[in-house]
Amino acid sequence: MKKLFFILLVASVISAQKLPTDFDLTNRLSKMDDATPLSNVIERISIIGDTILVGTSNGLSISFDKGDSWKNFFNDEIFRNESVSAVGYDKGVIWAATWHFENIAGSDIATGSGLRYSKDKGKTWTIIPQPIDDPADSSIVYGINNIRALPVTTEKQNFIRDIAFYNNTVLIATNAGGIRRSIDEGKTWQRVVLPPDNLDRIKPTDTLSFSLQPVAGAFGKEANLNHIGFSLLTASTGWIYAGTAGGINVSDDGGISWVKFNHLNQEEPISGNHILAIEENPLDKSIWAATWKAEGASEFWAVSQSNNGGISWNNFLEGERVLDFGFSKNSIYSASQDGLFQSTDKGLTWYAAPQISDIEKRIILDTKNFRALATYENSANNILWIGTLGGLVKYEIGNSLWSGKWNILLSTGTASTANSSFAFPNPFSPDSKKSNIKYSLSKDGDVTIRIFDFGMNLVKTVLQNASRRGNIDLIDTWDGRDESGRIVSNGVYFYQIETSGGDPMYGKILVIL
Repeated sequence: MKKLFFILLVASVISAQKLPTDFDLTNRLSKMDDATPLSNVIERISIIGDTILVGTSNGLSISFDKGDSWKNFFNDEIFRNESVSAVGYDKGVIWAATWHFENIAGSDIATGSGLRYSKDKGKTWTIIPQPIDDPADSSIVYGINNIRALPVTTEKQNFIRDIAFYNNTVLIATNAGGIRRSIDEGKTWQRVVLPPDNLDRIKPTDTLSFSLQPVAGAFGKEANLNHIGFSLLTASTGWIYAGTAGGINVSDDGGISWVKFNHLNQEEPISGNHILAIEENPLDKSIWAATWKAEGASEFWAVSQSNNGGISWNNFLEGERVLDFGFSKNSIYSASQDGLFQSTDKGLTWYAAPQISDIEKRIILDTKNFRALATYENSANNILWIGTLGGLVKYEIGNSLWSGKWNILLSTGTASTANSSFAFPNPFSPDSKKSNIKYSLSKDGDVTIRIFDFGMNLVKTVLQNASRRGNIDLIDTWDGRDESGRIVSNGVYFYQIETSGGDPMYGKILVIL
């Protein structure tokens, strides 16, 4: 009976999730602005003027005053308890793509839940379901061709990774649904036809015979890696760049005709064919791509950069799994899963950031996993905003390498009230970081923290009758290991916080290796 009671309690705890509910919205918007985003897992950042859009594991966070205060959209009737996988802004309209995990047969499956957009700075929102196909949508007209097309009929393993805009068109890159576009604000969607893996270019007047197929199984064929959407960019030239699992595709006619660049079809190619991000340096119009190793034996992880629209590429930061870029007038910044890097010579030389420490708050950033970057520059301020798996960071750029000031915006989450708790980062990977269990007590007391597996078997006693103060935020950590010092396997784990001065607290932690 005790075991069942414990499971019922932890089931109500919201766990943060990394990118791989009824609530009165009027009351939510009328509340006082928050000091930080609601989550410490920051996946996306976009800056437009004084407005900062941040996609997190706990919904969307927006600042309209350069980061001084934040409006958090989570657990309301619009965003519910969804995570945000992509953000965008076009002609006054704010866009956010949402997703969550669904447990299917014991496995957590990333599942898309569509888009939300607002035309009035977040006061009201329109919800767009995840774009999927009718089972009968098995072909598509492309110029003189009638091409077979696999209908993607489920939201599971199908979520939006990136958003871009071209004229009055919204473009999305989806994990299982390919590249899609809408000309009516998401009411209807059309699949964008990209070259298959065996062709380097297509145009509507070509005679073509292939399947538009981002996943395997249909028509007796394997998936075309180049039909799996990862990233998008509309460059200042008006060209559209689509990054996929099979290379970089470029269109100079609004997404109709395409040329594909990959690791094998150029003399000076990209480093790898999985394109996790594409950005344009606004100062010199160069194109920067996060190029990951895919299937080829000669491919490697790196940053690929082109000064001629993709005709040839330079490769930097070999071995780094980069996820985003930031640009200032004197530097280029790269965010990777293993560090933050700065270059002052257009990528030839890179310098890793030191340990990030907020001197005023006496906080050290407890992660090396950097996810998102964006810069804000004017005559008075030069700011680099950094998204990590351990919080949002504001870096006031200095006059020399990493000489600026760090400001860590660490969410207090639900632990701002007595006898409450949450864990971050969550999910976490024990081979690279620890999970922080943040909590607070109503008064001084002794604390015991235990970790249990899904079967409610004791895995680790993190803390045993340790003295802790009340009425302050407390953080203790679990390294993802059991009592024998072995790293635990993938899965869901529960923590229990017992106190001598209050009721027990419970939470859920997802381990991903």
